Amino acid sequence: KLAGGGYFKIANQSIAPALRHLGYTGDQIDEIVDYVVGTMTLLGAPGVNRASLTSKGFSTDDLRNVEEILPGVFDLNHAFNVFVLGEETMQRLGFSEEQYTSFDFDMLRALGFSSDEIRMANDVVCGRQTIEGAPYLRDEHLAVFDTANRNGKHGERFIHHNGHIKMMAAAQPFISGAISKTINMPNEVSVEDIEGSYMLSAELGLKAMALYRDGSKASQPLSATSDEGEHPDDELEGLPEALEDEARIVTGAAPAIHFAPGVSPTMAYQGMSRPRFLLPARRSGFTQEARVGGHKLFVRTGEYEDGTLGELFIDLAKEGATLRGVLSCFAIAVSKGLQYGVPLDEYVDTFTFQTFEPRGMVEGHPNIKMANSIVDYVFRALGMEYLGRNDLVQVPPTETRALPEPPKGIATQTGQQLGLEEAKMEDDIAVQSRAAAFVDAEVVDITDSSPTEAASTPVATPTIKQPTNGTSAGATNGEPAAQATAVIASDAQTSSVQAALASNMGDAPLCDTCGHITVRNGSCYRCMNCGDSKGCS
Repeated sequence: KLAGGGYFKIANQSIAPALRHLGYTGDQIDEIVDYVVGTMTLLGAPGVNRASLTSKGFSTDDLRNVEEILPGVFDLNHAFNVFVLGEETMQRLGFSEEQYTSFDFDMLRALGFSSDEIRMANDVVCGRQTIEGAPYLRDEHLAVFDTANRNGKHGERFIHHNGHIKMMAAAQPFISGAISKTINMPNEVSVEDIEGSYMLSAELGLKAMALYRDGSKASQPLSATSDEGEHPDDELEGLPEALEDEARIVTGAAPAIHFAPGVSPTMAYQGMSRPRFLLPARRSGFTQEARVGGHKLFVRTGEYEDGTLGELFIDLAKEGATLRGVLSCFAIAVSKGLQYGVPLDEYVDTFTFQTFEPRGMVEGHPNIKMANSIVDYVFRALGMEYLGRNDLVQVPPTETRALPEPPKGIATQTGQQLGLEEAKMEDDIAVQSRAAAFVDAEVVDITDSSPTEAASTPVATPTIKQPTNGTSAGATNGEPAAQATAVIASDAQTSSVQAALASNMGDAPLCDTCGHITVRNGSCYRCMNCGDSKGCS
């Protein structure tokens, strides 16, 4: 059977010369060869023959078509189908188009032949594909015709894999290099058998040893076995359920499994192979060129057919640079992780806001204008493209660039509107000033300030209820008014605000203006001391 489809019968041309050398007569040799490859004719075949087929309605032309195809088949059913006989014959014999176009249609069984009749005719016409049991062949001569694997349905003999190894070991001392010879093993070999083969090869001094277990490849060029055969129902018991469970696991429909802390992946996957989802040979994706801190780089992606990310490449423009090699290896590691099922959002949450050189302004990307590092830029871009994480970019794709209204407390000339960047900066300063006063000042003196100064400060001062007798809020018995204070925030409020700020300062850089630690504000950083903003303007 050929891997690409179809069938081809190969008979070892050394059978007849070997039999002749062993002393068998010509008639004996002919009968032995016919036993192996078949008579290739319906004349004299048991069960299925010219006479029985004529009684079923076959014409002379039909029989001739079957006879012509017999030398190329090793199973009789392959000579009885619509491709050999034609649609007219199939309809004349009473078969419908739905029947003879079906892949599992067995014409001989449909004509009324029994399984035993078909099997006996098949052995005679198409041969047994093995020399075992051939007439006149003596048992002591069987070893001469042994092959690497069992032959046909009836074959039982084959050369043990240790025989291959010992044969190579006999020739290895006379050969300078390794021997290109495959060690053929039957399908049922165990792991211990394979381990023993490697140990024996090493002990005998082989320079190389290539193993092949029969049937281990999804597609192999040639196979001496047949797909035909009856499968008892008990062999298929539970197969649909097993296939359904496997499909649910592969597609992700199975519930997630959580192991107890301390269980390593090696222990969890013991005895199982970890699935890897490879990308198609031709895949979609995008290539983005940009500069981060003056360093030019290219980000290329590969996608699965559903549009999800499965591959990443990071290339720097500088050939031979250490950073280029490190980033390339890093991209390969990320690609492997994605193909083994690591979610992209895990990578994005881990590698965004990582800070190291080169860093700074980003040129060439329409949405990302500032990045803390090349890795930070890459995963900001991937998060926006594949996860919709617009919170990671400075200019969201759907953001409108309309100018805002002037914030309250900012003086403008009559008829003059502030620009976008100026208004944004002034607004940031005002908000930062209010937040700084709220956090740093527990008590604010409100008596020494004049009404004009109180009105000009952006900090919201508490109102003091004036008494109805005309005296000041703090005066008693005509004495000078005492300094009145208003508590801005309680200790609990201050602690909660400071905790919130501390959670956003883990990866924050120093302020370029005053040196104070900045606080993350969306995709930017804001200084709570001087009001400067980093990464946005």
